[in-house]
Amino acid sequence: MFLAMGRNLLQSLRCRAEAAPIVILLAAGLPLWIFAEIADEVGEGETRQIDTNILLALRTSDPADPIGPHWFEGSVVDVSALGGFAVLFLVTLAALGYLAARKKWIDGLMLLAATLGGTAISEGLKIGFNRPRPDLVAHIVDTTSMSFPSGHAMLSAVTYLTLGALIARTQRQRRLRGYVLGIAISATLLIGVSRIYLGVHWPTDVLAGWCLGAAWALVCWSAAIWASARWNRADED
Repeated sequence: MFLAMGRNLLQSLRCRAEAAPIVILLAAGLPLWIFAEIADEVGEGETRQIDTNILLALRTSDPADPIGPHWFEGSVVDVSALGGFAVLFLVTLAALGYLAARKKWIDGLMLLAATLGGTAISEGLKIGFNRPRPDLVAHIVDTTSMSFPSGHAMLSAVTYLTLGALIARTQRQRRLRGYVLGIAISATLLIGVSRIYLGVHWPTDVLAGWCLGAAWALVCWSAAIWASARWNRADED
């Protein structure tokens, strides 16, 4: 009797483990669809008016002067730097070192694939869409690449959401998991908004970056769960 119950429980857990990647992969469809809709509207020039209104709303009568005191402007620059290549590289490198030390090879490969793949996708789309940076307001920080989608928004979503998911998985209490994921989401949102405030991205660039970054992170997470389940099953066999 107890043996049969154990087998049923094990089979149930295996079924749930097999279903999880599919559910997560399906969840990635929504942000991916939103990205496609935004990209279509941007390509047709339909977003110009709303992008313009939002950018100008963040400026005083002088297009070179963002609203708010000078110290706030400096703080936004600091927040924006959290989504820069150098910071994300160091954060990813530190996380990879930790995962390697814990012999979490699948998680490490997932994080590496997420960040490298996300960077390649972002840069490829920037070249493909070739959308210029906003020309209505002064840029508070220097930029060199094209505008769509926002690399800061996309790569911060990929990196911080992936790390948040990895950390949350180690927490047993639901409120701790929620707290960790909340911090990851908040950091991603603040970084994206900072790029709009600094005048270096159209709002739709940032929204598209968020959606695509979240979708890619979910795809990578789904692949990691599937690989982990296969790995565990191989060990049991």
